[in-house]
Amino acid sequence: MNEPPHTQEPLQEPIRAVDTAALEHAPAVPSDLDAPALYFNRELSWLEFNNRVLQLAEDPAQPLLERVKFAAIFSNNLDEFVMVRVAGLHDQIDAGLADRGPDGLTPSETVDEIRSRVVELTGRQARCVAHDLRPALEEHGIRIVGIDDVGETERRELAERYRRAIFPVLTPLAVGLGRPFPYISNLSLSLAVLVRDPVTGVSTFARVKVPKEMLPRFVEVSERVFVPLEDVIAAHLDSLFPGMEIVESGVFRVTRDADFQVSDEADDLLEAVEAELRRRRFGEVVRVEIDSSMSTDLCEQLVQALGVEERQVYHVDGLLDLVDLWQIVKLPGFAELRDAPWSPVTQPRLRGEDGERADLFAAIRQGDILVHHPYDSFATSVERFVEQAVSDPDVLAIKQTVYRTSDDSPLVPALIRATERGKQAVCLVELKARFDERANIAWARELEEAGVHVVYGHPSLKTHAKCVLIVRREGDGVRHYVHVGTGNYHATTARLYTDFGLFTCDEQIAGDVADMFNFLTGYARPRAYRRVLVAPNHLRDGILEEIDATIAAHTEDCPSRIVMKMNSLVDKKCIRALYRASQAGVPVDLNIRGICCLVPGLPGVSDNIRVNSVVGRFLEHSRIYGFERAGETRVYIGSADLMPRNLDTRVELVAPVDDEVLRDDLVDTLDRCFADDANSWDLAADGTWTRREPGAEPRSVQRELMLGHQARAAEPAAG
Repeated sequence: MNEPPHTQEPLQEPIRAVDTAALEHAPAVPSDLDAPALYFNRELSWLEFNNRVLQLAEDPAQPLLERVKFAAIFSNNLDEFVMVRVAGLHDQIDAGLADRGPDGLTPSETVDEIRSRVVELTGRQARCVAHDLRPALEEHGIRIVGIDDVGETERRELAERYRRAIFPVLTPLAVGLGRPFPYISNLSLSLAVLVRDPVTGVSTFARVKVPKEMLPRFVEVSERVFVPLEDVIAAHLDSLFPGMEIVESGVFRVTRDADFQVSDEADDLLEAVEAELRRRRFGEVVRVEIDSSMSTDLCEQLVQALGVEERQVYHVDGLLDLVDLWQIVKLPGFAELRDAPWSPVTQPRLRGEDGERADLFAAIRQGDILVHHPYDSFATSVERFVEQAVSDPDVLAIKQTVYRTSDDSPLVPALIRATERGKQAVCLVELKARFDERANIAWARELEEAGVHVVYGHPSLKTHAKCVLIVRREGDGVRHYVHVGTGNYHATTARLYTDFGLFTCDEQIAGDVADMFNFLTGYARPRAYRRVLVAPNHLRDGILEEIDATIAAHTEDCPSRIVMKMNSLVDKKCIRALYRASQAGVPVDLNIRGICCLVPGLPGVSDNIRVNSVVGRFLEHSRIYGFERAGETRVYIGSADLMPRNLDTRVELVAPVDDEVLRDDLVDTLDRCFADDANSWDLAADGTWTRREPGAEPRSVQRELMLGHQARAAEPAAG
């Protein structure tokens, strides 16, 4: 590519054009709210989220290694999208389904649109890495080079490294009579090799897997000088095919369908999930990425052998599998090339006095407590909550949901200690948490062996709710203490994702959470809950009722407002309700990190709706649903996005936040998101996400919250 460094294609691209002129004269009545032009395509909207991630990799204002990190995240996101969402579309196509979605596209049309956009985005990523990031890294002494770019001494060192550490783990697989085309595992990087027998003149195709699962992708040949592992192998192919001529070779990568379904009739959910995991590695090929320098002949042989359509083949300039840039990001040192470190602080009401640890139960009895990660410490709040429960002799039971958790999480071992101390410990482990299934199976087995009551949920439902319930003996009865969160009980992501958590001992909320646990562990039909909204039976209706009540209360003298923050907005019924609110004159402010199928700014339909997205240092992950009407504000937080999968096929829980100060904190965070002009994008009616231009004094919600929490932590404890 001859494109000079630091140049790129325009960053704002439409998802799909909307005929706003035609819509302007359409009657704004509910029966018209099914028009395809009122809904963006779910998959294409997700690609626009990944485009925002890519823009951070392209942004020279970001610290260099943070830009490299975003380039790696872009690739990892895209891999998961292809393995699950694109694979699902191909399944629909193979089944002969041609139904049009809410946006009017068929599965096949959607695949074609995805391909067009992915080719454009990955082309930009390749140019960014080649023309911008790699030269910038080299200026700081970090070089990623081809094997032809190193000196003779380094080549000898590489040859010796190859002989000792790389060659022994390579297995060349030739294709020929009695040798079928080898199985290519999901996301594996491979070399396609064409070899010729100089005696017979017969040419043969062979595959060599690049063993980056056991060896570093980038081989360090001298201090901070790295050569891609596939380059080292390609330079020594003659050792794998002695006596043969190496005609040519090229790099390719296969992505397979990694989603799975567990039958509703499965008797043993753990066994069924394990069986599906074994089948996952044999999923259908969904995408083949091929080094653009590979010859047409070799490429055709490869594509034919894999049995894929042309639209599943992606020719890539430069390095494949840029997820491995994480190896560069994790190099020690280079503090000047990274964001300044952030250390979460202890929420003031959870601080102890005179060096003593805080009594969290006493603090919660004094009033509800709201924590906001990663600004507030996960260790001194959620982990301390469970730790205190384990050591408290008056605690009778601890119940917790586990969707995703870290290998080093103290929460799950705490349940084991609770059992050893004679407490009832219950853990609802979601075995079907995508790409965390194996970890959750391992935790479940360890918990069961220790005597913890482990429940796997229902085959047709994912338990996505984030709750901890503590039952404590107090006086002549018991009191329930509850934590309801928007994020996983995962110590690592609690430092990287923004999430809220509510601690409360409110009798009705705690009773609802207890009922939810009993519903999931026992055998019952869920009844109406007192205060919380629970999916799959009540959450959508609860949100719709709140929207309708907000519409009904709206007047010029006493205007209403709807404010929401979530990862994704897809559910058609909820979108229609928000359109009705806009038509009634209610301002609707939506902060949506990822997918948004709602079309804002359409005359007569969504004029009063604005949508922005914040993508920055921390992954925006919290879910907040706020309704301001008749002089009061109702706010809910919880685990659910407004998507059909969350509302219909998952167990989700959102809880009301009653304390006025805490509600104000939540609304304040939302308003800061809407005011952000450092890492914020606005969605227009044509599908364009436009990054805001910073003002004279740029505002960043994440920076402001870090500064605010630092200042609060520096204040002396109350009392």
